Amino acid sequence: MSTLPVNPVPETDAAKRVLPPRPKAAALVALSFTLLLYLVELVDVILPGDLDQGGIHSRVLSGLDGVLFAPLLHAGWSHLFANTVPVLVFSFLAMAAGIGRFALVTAIIWVVSGLGVWLIGPANAVTVGASGLAFGWLAYLLVRGIFNRAAGQILVAVVLLGVWSGMLVGLLPGNPGVSWQGHVFGALAGVLAAWLTSRTGKSRKAVPAAPGNLEG
Repeated sequence: MSTLPVNPVPETDAAKRVLPPRPKAAALVALSFTLLLYLVELVDVILPGDLDQGGIHSRVLSGLDGVLFAPLLHAGWSHLFANTVPVLVFSFLAMAAGIGRFALVTAIIWVVSGLGVWLIGPANAVTVGASGLAFGWLAYLLVRGIFNRAAGQILVAVVLLGVWSGMLVGLLPGNPGVSWQGHVFGALAGVLAAWLTSRTGKSRKAVPAAPGNLEG
């Protein structure tokens, strides 16, 4: 009888992937979420009530639940149209490490950006829209390559920055009707999510494979 180490099967580092491993599934998730936003806006238009009042009411305890609902609501079709392409593209690319990792990243951005708006958003106003998510996903995509030390991801970040650099203006205050607070906290949450998920990946790599016992 003898004891031999198990040779681990080489695997592609999921954290360093540029595109989702299952692109069709990732595209379906991105499209389904976007269609949900359109469905919610259609319901808001049809129903006599105003669903947008379910958004974030800053520093009002009764409006804190708006953190959960605000990204699904939009102040009209033009607002939703402006968010559509960024939501589709950024959410798809953010699934490069798998849908599970994407869900974690999205949850961090969703909660942190919403709480940021609730804490410092404008008083006597309701904040809605998925732009906080879009800024969070973009920030995540821009910095993940640095944390993961992945050249391919850094190249994608350069391309994204070149195409969507105009979005960064939304981080500055002074544009009436635009929640720069949601954009800033969304971006900060995206950086936080990139850092946390990179740390998680490194921790898993540090765990050595257990030897296998051959008995007979």
